[in-house]
Amino acid sequence: MDTPLDRAHAAMEAAPEDEARRRAFYDRLALSELHVLLDEEPAGDSLSPRVFPLAEGPVVLAFDLEERLAAFAGGPAPYAALSGRALARMLAQEGLGLGLNLDSPSAILLPAGTMTWLAAQAAEPPRAMTERPVALHPPGALPEGLLAALDARLSAAGGRARAAWLAEAEYADGSRAALLAFTGTAPGAEGALAQAAGEALTFSGLEAGWLDVAFLPEDERLADRLGAVALRIDLPQAAAAAPPAAPGADPDRPPRLR
Repeated sequence: MDTPLDRAHAAMEAAPEDEARRRAFYDRLALSELHVLLDEEPAGDSLSPRVFPLAEGPVVLAFDLEERLAAFAGGPAPYAALSGRALARMLAQEGLGLGLNLDSPSAILLPAGTMTWLAAQAAEPPRAMTERPVALHPPGALPEGLLAALDARLSAAGGRARAAWLAEAEYADGSRAALLAFTGTAPGAEGALAQAAGEALTFSGLEAGWLDVAFLPEDERLADRLGAVALRIDLPQAAAAAPPAAPGADPDRPPRLR
């Protein structure tokens, strides 16, 4: 089964000097749910991953499919499902590397330094729109990878907004900036959406100042103007209530090793 991580890894391997493809791979890794091989079943918020002492340094193994983990382990094995971002933060704290998808098309060994780098990719939220544009234009040519990064993050933000609109805003002083405007935003969701946009910029190699963010009532006139020129990104509708999260499901609170 071909997975998004397989495709991102293959694209990176096909053009190892392409910075955009490298960032896209690590963006996909940070977003992915990974199954981490454990020595024993999880206990509360603590995990006991199986550590393999390699010449390159100790590593923990993780797979993007449960079936891949079972195939590698030779049968059912204890595991924990974590986001790639939470796993990177956990491993960075312990100085451990990652063996990803071994025996699979996207197999790769990532040293502890790479986990430290990935854990440090905390995005600066884009600046809020502080004045109303005098004109709006289509977004034009966008940096490679930005739309894919935005789509991946906003797809995971179901229920936080109805749609996002990407355009180029022109201000009274003649300056222009990309504008990402959200409509139908749920109360209190502004911070999470701005952070998601900031992460998309980070993994696209762009500075936070490249993009302005706005949250607009759907009946506001500016929202109508955006509809005429902007690229619309629909967000999934809210899903049914999920069961309690497993250790590491919250990327801002990675589990502890024991």
